[in-house]
Amino acid sequence: MMREVYVLGIGQTIFGKHAKMTCDDLGAYAVNMALKDAEINPKDIETAYCGSLYSPLNPAQSVMLRVGICKIPMYHVENACSSGSSAVHLLFERIALGACEVGIAFGVESLSAFNKKYGKGLLAVEGDMNGKMGLTMPAFFSMLYQRLMSQRGATLEDLCYPTIKNHKNSVNNPLSQYHKELTFEEVMASPTVVDPITVLQCCPQSDGGAAIVLCSAEYYKNHNKKTHRPPVRIAGSVISCSSPEEAGSEPIELPCLIDGAKKACEMAGIGPEDIRVVELHDAFSGEELAAYEMLGLCKKGEGVAFARSGAADIGGRCPVNPSGGLLSMGHPLGASGVRVVNDVTRQLWGEAGATQVQNAKTGMAEMLGGVLTGLENPLVAGIQILSR
Repeated sequence: MMREVYVLGIGQTIFGKHAKMTCDDLGAYAVNMALKDAEINPKDIETAYCGSLYSPLNPAQSVMLRVGICKIPMYHVENACSSGSSAVHLLFERIALGACEVGIAFGVESLSAFNKKYGKGLLAVEGDMNGKMGLTMPAFFSMLYQRLMSQRGATLEDLCYPTIKNHKNSVNNPLSQYHKELTFEEVMASPTVVDPITVLQCCPQSDGGAAIVLCSAEYYKNHNKKTHRPPVRIAGSVISCSSPEEAGSEPIELPCLIDGAKKACEMAGIGPEDIRVVELHDAFSGEELAAYEMLGLCKKGEGVAFARSGAADIGGRCPVNPSGGLLSMGHPLGASGVRVVNDVTRQLWGEAGATQVQNAKTGMAEMLGGVLTGLENPLVAGIQILSR
């Protein structure tokens, strides 16, 4: 029988451009913040998992050495944009199965440092034949946009709704990369990336780190000092990977995302209708619009109506990305999967400030990653359900 796993502390850098900070600097900052928030002795940490795509070798050990922790099992997890989600999942499993009492999961990325080495652009690097042929992420999501318009009746205003909403949400988020509201006209006037996607419908490339301390119920009972906080636990955690058959999947009906959300809800013993706040992977504005259906927040075919009703707004039935999402908060790849779990935790603790969702007791954190451009389309969705 699996044990309950609780959140003891969280930490994060401001997301944005940190050209003078290394991956180790960013990771150590986030880890120190999480340990400080947890108010425990760093020597209590029994294991560490680091999610990162483009960090130097052995980032888990390099970062933990910076905070004075060594000689414990440490792991570097790479799972595309779900790297941070995977780090959280692996720590969750380790504690739930009784292998340890307390540990830390963190994600970190310095795309400024990566760009110095490989050049700027759409993260297509040497040997990326698909990228050289123009089969990039924006090209895939352009197809998703076309499907939303042809099969769901989405207008350009609908497709831009998530980025406008999320930029508005992030104005009051001190950890966000951007703090400026956008209009539909401004979004559409920005340079075209792949028709109809413009620059302001894409998330920025960011630097940053995020960390979370998880523990068993017994450890939480004996060491939690912030008794004013309602106990928040990870009630469900799933890493859902694609099958070869998904190569031809409809971009608005990705099985790994649909199945992963169902499994996470089943594990938590809830239905999607019980979810009151969501932080999800919105690398492109239209992606969020499609995710409403795939995550079960509404019925198939009702994603556009869900958006138009204001259900995803702060104050709506199920606010989505009240933090500002990847689109405005920023997307330091490996860090984002941990960050979304942290932001849902803040909501359930009632510590989200001006972006607080009232009476949030159950939330979902989701990250989608993988190569969406090849013949096999290896995809992975990381999904966590948190409850109090």
